[in-house]
Amino acid sequence: MELMSGNEAIAQGAWEAGARIGTAYPGTPSTETMEAFARKDGVYAEWCVNEKVAVEVAVGASAAGARVLSTMKHVGVNVAADPLFTAAYTGVGGGLVILAADDPGMYSSQNEQDSHWYARAAHIPMLEPADSAEALRFAREAYELSERFDVPVLVRSTVRVSHTKTPVEPGERVEAPLAPYESDPTKWVMMPAFAKPRRKAQLERVDALRAWAEECPYNEVVRRGDDVGVVCAGAAFQHVAEALPEASVFKLGCTWPLPAKALRAFAASVKRLYVVEEASEYLLESVRALGVEVFSTPCPLPRDGELSPGAVRAAFGFEEPAHAPAPNDVPARPPALCAGCPHRLVFKELSRMKAVVTGDIGCYTLGALPPLSAMDTTVDMGASVSMSHGFELAWAGTEHRPVVGVIGDSTFAHSGLSALMSTVYNKGGGTVCVLDNRTTAMTGRQGNPFNGETLQGRPSRELDLEGVVRALGVEDVRTVDPNDAKAVRRALKEAVANPELSVLVFRSPCVLIDRRRLPAYAVTDACTACGVCPTLGCPAIAKEEDGRALIDPAQCIGCGQCAQYCAFGAIVRPEEEKGGSHE
Repeated sequence: MELMSGNEAIAQGAWEAGARIGTAYPGTPSTETMEAFARKDGVYAEWCVNEKVAVEVAVGASAAGARVLSTMKHVGVNVAADPLFTAAYTGVGGGLVILAADDPGMYSSQNEQDSHWYARAAHIPMLEPADSAEALRFAREAYELSERFDVPVLVRSTVRVSHTKTPVEPGERVEAPLAPYESDPTKWVMMPAFAKPRRKAQLERVDALRAWAEECPYNEVVRRGDDVGVVCAGAAFQHVAEALPEASVFKLGCTWPLPAKALRAFAASVKRLYVVEEASEYLLESVRALGVEVFSTPCPLPRDGELSPGAVRAAFGFEEPAHAPAPNDVPARPPALCAGCPHRLVFKELSRMKAVVTGDIGCYTLGALPPLSAMDTTVDMGASVSMSHGFELAWAGTEHRPVVGVIGDSTFAHSGLSALMSTVYNKGGGTVCVLDNRTTAMTGRQGNPFNGETLQGRPSRELDLEGVVRALGVEDVRTVDPNDAKAVRRALKEAVANPELSVLVFRSPCVLIDRRRLPAYAVTDACTACGVCPTLGCPAIAKEEDGRALIDPAQCIGCGQCAQYCAFGAIVRPEEEKGGSHE
């Protein structure tokens, strides 16, 4: 018996089933799944540039006969939807399992999204574990299901299942031989003449899956009484079991297709049936569509965010369990860019020049928060480049603030390249800043094409970011040290003055991969309490009661960014204070 997170358990289950190839783009809460899979013996795993490519590689490997695991977070399913929907027509060769890790509560995402709807829309079976033991079992057995019904299988988790560790019993690996490949354009070439028969095959498969769902071993009825019955799935089951110990529960392990007959029978066995789910009405609408009467809870369930046992009890009219009050003297800890982050001075200068900044997904989204307050929009991966072009189009011929798109190196590879290509093609102007910190930082410092680091440490090729941009037709491409305030200011000023498109590559490694620490800076008596240095938003900088600056030596990494903004020379290293020269 071992403790595993749901992510680790899914990787273990795929490995035990003989999956030999893994593809993914990192995204919380899914990231650790592929990292865990990559450490297994006898497997190949890679970070792809985006989720669409990851699923396409997976479909190709499946067509060649291999069992494959592809993982992504919920918004990644949006990116992968194109191949996913068509793979539901082609079917598989070797078993293909795709993890969709949802994030109710938006702990690390730009939206709440329920991936159930993708399973329903694409007619792909979806398994939904409620703990790590089920995550391992469902992932392992999903491959047989995939090959039996000739269809990809979605496994849905949520952040609570993905990251919570519960006991599992790991097993041995079963080596799955490659399924034989035979050229068959009628199965794999989805032109209309061949897609039409595959659509009919898909409908026959749906009928077979609905019949299988009635006997599905992953659905379980927990019988406790006949007054109240609850239909739920995944992490919601854990909350219901704790909050309503006397209620009977129909726990769905397969959430598409639903077992219509079994659900009707369960509803008939209780006086009042309820549906409990997180931030969605997928199950509620689906159960009611079966002709089953579903009662509303006395108080509404939360329409957003994660559930909790207390929230479930409150919805059913019970008092929430008592909790010790949170202490009121704990200081706030708002999110902030790390001390020494190479993005900081770029945002400081963008704020100084009052630019409209179209942002992107990554650590640099924190540039939107005070005191930097230097980002106006963030929508999705790659949108910074596209939206900056949109701003320029809308404001063409008018006097307006500078418009600057800001994107990271990994996100630029994910979908920024295509956005930039479109801007170049349409002769757009403006400024794009690529913040190249040599990693995919926010999800845990994974590799990407522009740092050349692969998931399993294989020999690779580091792509020339500036060369790629120039190859697209951008003439004004410059590489800038983001830790040099004057260089950052000068580059931005020149770029926004250029009527043509400019791309600035601010390259410096993330402080979490380059952990060198220089002696900490200190504040001398020359400080005038002008208040400039705290506007950098560095967590190492605070204020004394009299307004003078204070630097925490435990957090300061000696980057010297703050010293560049002190007009009075009051921020120095200790050796400088003792007589050394100021850099």
